Amino acid sequence: MSLKRVLVVNKTFPKAGLELLQTKLEATVLPYLDHQPECLPTIKKNIFGYDALIWNTKHKLTEEILDLAGPQLKVVTAMASGFDHIDVAELIRRGLPLGNTPNVLDDAVADITVGLLIGAARGFKAGIQEVERGQWKYGVQWSLGRHIAGSTVGIVGLGGVGQAVVQRLKAFNVGKFIYSGRSDKPEAASLGAVRVSLEDLLKESDFVVLCCPFTPETKHLITAERLKMMKNTAVLVNIARGGVIDQDALYEALKEQRIFAAGLDVTTPEPIPQDHPLVALPNCFILPHLGSATVETRDAMAKMSATNVILALEGKPMLHQVC
Repeated sequence: MSLKRVLVVNKTFPKAGLELLQTKLEATVLPYLDHQPECLPTIKKNIFGYDALIWNTKHKLTEEILDLAGPQLKVVTAMASGFDHIDVAELIRRGLPLGNTPNVLDDAVADITVGLLIGAARGFKAGIQEVERGQWKYGVQWSLGRHIAGSTVGIVGLGGVGQAVVQRLKAFNVGKFIYSGRSDKPEAASLGAVRVSLEDLLKESDFVVLCCPFTPETKHLITAERLKMMKNTAVLVNIARGGVIDQDALYEALKEQRIFAAGLDVTTPEPIPQDHPLVALPNCFILPHLGSATVETRDAMAKMSATNVILALEGKPMLHQVC
């Protein structure tokens, strides 16, 4: 009996996941990366006839591509926690289950969040630039940042990543943790976090950390008006999705020093163009979406993706199923 077939659409899929797939399925990995112009045309040309897709690409999985995949397709999984690059409504309409890989990346993303928070608050970007230009200055008033001890930290979206961020920041003697979200989180009590409205969070926080999912409701959640609510000493950190912030409004707020700094691991678009106004600002510390970029985390995500597919094709529940 021939094996069922799975298509992995980006060649960066880790070996650990591929080896797991090959224990049960015939796996094909397309030989291109997202930024290569051949990537999307190659996906469209080669997608027909597979039983499963591992959609490990930033390209959008659309109705058109699903049509090209054909009626044999039985399951799709992302190799990511987020799935805003997949037309979930269309999958539901076709009765196709969608898997993802949450939780496994919480620790790695929380680590990068704390790094961004410190880097933005302590002016890493401007300091590094001065060292590289030979402009290292002296004196007690040079390159002053903001410290974390005694501060109020506001978490927008107290999910797995948000909780892991709070756990790490407790060691920094934070004065108060507050959070906003659609509902109370049972874990908040043990973390010492108090739920408030988004508006109150923005007004009270010295550090605002965006950890929420990207949905139609959270697109441009941080607007020009909401940036005006923040303290002029506040630091904004985004590890959610670039679209959660109105980046034009953020540029104006940072340029006019209406907030102290921002640390971004996500932008719109990605990669952010070198000539984008945010890139030139000394108080905007940008990383190239490194949140889950550790060997251990990416291997775990790949194995979870593989397991999602294998289980679904065996008629069993996936480890993590979106729809």
